[in-house]
Amino acid sequence: MDPAEFSPDALEAGRLLFAAPVSFVLGAADLRQLPDADRPEIAFAGRSNVGKSSLINALFNRKALARASAEPGRTRELNYFDLAEGKLFVVDLPGFGYAKVSRQQSEKWIRLTRRYLQGRASLQRVFLLIDSRRGLMPADIETMQMLDTAAVMYQLVLTKTDKVKASMLSTVMDSITASIRTHGAAHPVIRQTSAETGFGLPALRAEIATLTGL
Repeated sequence: MDPAEFSPDALEAGRLLFAAPVSFVLGAADLRQLPDADRPEIAFAGRSNVGKSSLINALFNRKALARASAEPGRTRELNYFDLAEGKLFVVDLPGFGYAKVSRQQSEKWIRLTRRYLQGRASLQRVFLLIDSRRGLMPADIETMQMLDTAAVMYQLVLTKTDKVKASMLSTVMDSITASIRTHGAAHPVIRQTSAETGFGLPALRAEIATLTGL
């Protein structure tokens, strides 16, 4: 979406929010390790290798805040970041659908994520990242169904849009737009982004600032 849909004030609020101090809090492998739900919280989810770490780093304009790796599935905990000195939690959820780990470990991550989604009252929205080169994959649909069941509002964010031609991107957008109409918890607006070029990041920052009232 074009950043023009947001007012200059909203875009500036988003810029200032993501320019504020940010720090890693903890990696939780168990819900008992989660910090107090004393502030708004957003989360990023997506298939392994979707570019989640790269997008998070680009949003914050940091090179290595989230751990980008050539090894898919490196995010193996609920990684919490504190933004703006106590105003917002940003959560990097474990990647799904590709990681070279045992079935038992994969199922453990899925259970952890599902319990988190079902029980975190402070969670404002999940941003579900979709690789624009591939569109919705079966693992993405399964995650959307899980979010629908948990009644957690989520919004699809296309990544790596600089890697596809405009015609292909338009086709992917049309297909996804039609799909989300059947998912009750899906936000109707799909964001397009590129961590490489910065495309779409101002609008996504403004969306988060507006959503959380920051």
